[in-house]
Amino acid sequence: MEHDRGLARTSGGTAAASPTAAAERHERIPRTERVYDYRAARQHRRIGLHSLTARERRQGALVECDAVDVGRARTLPLANEVRRLPATLERLITFLETSPWDWEIRVVDDGSTDNTADIVKSVNIPGTRLLRSGVNHGKGFSVRKGVLSATGDFVLFTDADLSTPIEEVEKLLDVAVKENADVVIGSRGLDMSFIEKHQPTMRESGGRLFNVVVRFVLGLKIYDTQCGFKLFRRATVQSAFEKLTTDRFGFDPELLFILSRQKLKVREVSVRWSHVEGSKVQFLRDGVRMFTDVLRIRWNSFNGKYR
Repeated sequence: MEHDRGLARTSGGTAAASPTAAAERHERIPRTERVYDYRAARQHRRIGLHSLTARERRQGALVECDAVDVGRARTLPLANEVRRLPATLERLITFLETSPWDWEIRVVDDGSTDNTADIVKSVNIPGTRLLRSGVNHGKGFSVRKGVLSATGDFVLFTDADLSTPIEEVEKLLDVAVKENADVVIGSRGLDMSFIEKHQPTMRESGGRLFNVVVRFVLGLKIYDTQCGFKLFRRATVQSAFEKLTTDRFGFDPELLFILSRQKLKVREVSVRWSHVEGSKVQFLRDGVRMFTDVLRIRWNSFNGKYR
């Protein structure tokens, strides 16, 4: 991947813009001026932008900030997250309702056996859609399902525990717009000072070893492929998601490998991150699977599976 050339919440959300409204905004603003001014947007919120209608918020961001607001979809992959989900949805909605974007949320329930789905239904928030799988397929399957169902210009997937605060999406979107990037991935590996609470030593060391293997076997110039906080320009990554063959935790390297072969522009950005207890990753079992997945990805490439 040419890193210097260089992504529905999973169990989470997605934000999307009206095609007609987006077209009108693009006609009114030259392409070279389509840079989002987040400081101005935050100023709007301080003077009471949150009290306006969605249409007024979009017009305010457009006229006052001289910028295009960006429709976004968020995808969250979930499986038996009944304990975390209420707080996660509350944080997401609180942030989104004060943002100047059109948005939608895709909560992907990956075969939960608790009442995760009932919680999502009870929230009854406009723009939130529940996608259900009858059986548990894995995180990769859920992210793919959420992203391919999204309608926004940009799609963010984030883990249900929000180990990366949702507010960090502004960093990713800023880079995506200013640098015209197709993918911006949150990273713990670029600058570890952004890690507020570390994982257990064995798990963190295993993650570093896995990244070394990924970089060596797949040739990816990415320092953290596994952080569950990635932003995609939806229109340009659809074909890459359609080619994914990995359903579980090893899907990230495969996705990034396919994107690199498609010569898409990828950026890696340091984000705040804190370890949250209750991870679904089983260190030994899933670790072995992920290392095996890396070898399988290289084999698939050799056999022309990603063409």
